Amino acid sequence: MFKHLLLPTDGSDASQATILKGVRLAKEFNARITGISVVPEFHVLTFNTTMIEDTRDVFIAESRAQALKYLALLSRAADEAGVPCETEVVLGDQPYEAILSTCESKGCDLIMMASHGRRGLQALLIGSETQKVLTHSKVPVLVYR
Repeated sequence: MFKHLLLPTDGSDASQATILKGVRLAKEFNARITGISVVPEFHVLTFNTTMIEDTRDVFIAESRAQALKYLALLSRAADEAGVPCETEVVLGDQPYEAILSTCESKGCDLIMMASHGRRGLQALLIGSETQKVLTHSKVPVLVYR
């Protein structure tokens, strides 16, 4: 069926649960996994006031370290299940674009990701990376909630 799953994570409980389900699915399909975590670019003008205190290099290093922690769960789970897995941290302000670009460049044939279930005004203001991936993906997307 599917041979190469892409599992994005943002470190949330929902995406970490999706990772565990994705590893089980990959094992069932005898597939391999690519896990990614997208970290934002450094901006001087930002809503996140802690960014203003950092230099670009410090911000990127700290964001990358946090993303690697998120991906560590995937690496451990895949290793325990005997599923081939690679992970990478991608820099970009539009997570859905980074997810789709990685999917294409790595040759993934399924994206499995979480939905945070935002509704109403919150969904309108924050947007949904999952919805954007669903809208623009050329490969099937399995959404786990």
